[in-house]
Amino acid sequence: MSRRASRFAAVYAVLTASHEVADHWGQRDEDAGAKGNNGPEGARACLRHVATYTATQAAALWAANRTLKLGVRPGRAAAALAVSAVTHYYADRHGGHWRDETPRGLVRAAHRLGKGKWLRRDPAAGYLLDQSWHKGWLAVAAGIAA
Repeated sequence: MSRRASRFAAVYAVLTASHEVADHWGQRDEDAGAKGNNGPEGARACLRHVATYTATQAAALWAANRTLKLGVRPGRAAAALAVSAVTHYYADRHGGHWRDETPRGLVRAAHRLGKGKWLRRDPAAGYLLDQSWHKGWLAVAAGIAA
């Protein structure tokens, strides 16, 4: 395995583990409930969540890079964290709207891809689509960092 492939795998593991911690343990309940609301209140709640989420990922990536000597360059780390933050914000602004009759953004895309029936039938479907979106973008971010 090449050095870059090893770095990608390590960074993906770090970003995914820190995602789980930040998205579930680190997120304030108030922000979780409001981040998908329309207007400035929802936007502020989502920004607060994404700020702590990104700080958690940055700390984890910095620690892993330092202790494991991964060789991730600061500029690449910053770009990877930016991709993670922007895509996380986009998805979370639509959180809680998976069953809306007139969906927007990511939820609209899910419906257009044929996920509407699943979203109506399975209460966990929205969460699973949300998490798979995040983890897909974490793979892109890891590739950027590597």
